[in-house]
Amino acid sequence: MSVWPAWEVREDERATTWFTVRLGFGDGARIDALAVVGGGSVSLEEIRAQPPLSLDDLAELADWIEEPLFRACVPGPDPAAVHHATAGSRRARPLWPHGIEGRRRIAQEYRTAQQQGADPVLAVMCATGHSRRKSLRLISQARDSGFLTPRHVRRRAVS
Repeated sequence: MSVWPAWEVREDERATTWFTVRLGFGDGARIDALAVVGGGSVSLEEIRAQPPLSLDDLAELADWIEEPLFRACVPGPDPAAVHHATAGSRRARPLWPHGIEGRRRIAQEYRTAQQQGADPVLAVMCATGHSRRKSLRLISQARDSGFLTPRHVRRRAVS
């Protein structure tokens, strides 16, 4: 898989960047996509696949390109620290510990991204290979375990 910037448009302090994304699979399949990053979101403008993608594969495309696209446009966790599952699978998800150790590492990724000025939820998504919803759930579990500060101050009722 490779990701490289195609072009960038700057307006005032905002920037919109287009990235070319190319995925090649061992069976000869290939996907080329044009991803747009700007305004705090990512969208795909164009997708070309040979052979054509099934609906299931199209639904998984975001998971396939998320980490490399994240590394190309956001400074974050060291990509060498991310371990992948079997190289032959089409959807390699980083190995991630469960339980207390996993929650501790979620908190560590979250705080590191905050300190670097990057999106902490996106950093957790990249590190774990999970969707935004699942990553938010993992962050919540890390908060509940005491690894992160509470999101909101709880107020006590006065009697």
